[in-house]
Amino acid sequence: MKFLILFFLATSLIIPVYAQEHSNPSLLLETISVPSSDFNKIREDTTIIPLKEKHPVSWQVTINNDLLYSNPNGNAILRLYDAKIENKFIEIGMGSPPERKFWVALNFPEEGYLPATRLDKNGWFDGAKIIAGYSDSQGITVNNGQRVVVSGIDLKNFVIGSYSVYGMNEPTDPPAINSGTFTMDVLSGDASKNPFHYYPFFVAGGVGALIGVLLLTKRRSS
Repeated sequence: MKFLILFFLATSLIIPVYAQEHSNPSLLLETISVPSSDFNKIREDTTIIPLKEKHPVSWQVTINNDLLYSNPNGNAILRLYDAKIENKFIEIGMGSPPERKFWVALNFPEEGYLPATRLDKNGWFDGAKIIAGYSDSQGITVNNGQRVVVSGIDLKNFVIGSYSVYGMNEPTDPPAINSGTFTMDVLSGDASKNPFHYYPFFVAGGVGALIGVLLLTKRRSS
């Protein structure tokens, strides 16, 4: 019996290590650093930049905004575009301090531009990461670094393929951004393609079987 217990514990330690070595083959991670000067343009002058890979099924975009704003009316606006459908995008906007406006909008070819949320004050925070997470089954959720501000909106199988940024309203406006950094990590993957996707269930089943053996042995010995 002691040998059985030791064998199970050893197996439970070995399998996770093996699982880490054979990670999800569909997992994609792309880190993008956007030059601060790219925000000093109007919407009509934006350049749509393709990502190295398309990110389907389930994805998460983590945004770190450390830009130094130079115009109180300036913004840092990010658009994420669907790889399959033209003019379908997600817009995330961050206004300058001290108001720190924050908004999320969606654009669909048929429905047009649809605001999802808008916070006119304290919408985003220094040092806090903004996270947009999506899956085909659950829709999109956006956290502004303090709380969830968008939840469960269906994007109809959104596949991230490209992005653009801008920050000025008019060509005659002062530059929106002075300096700083703006980075985003785009992570995607299909958990069903991971051979160890069901590992927690195997562990739960093993624990149940072990408890059953221990109870049976106890009854026989009593």
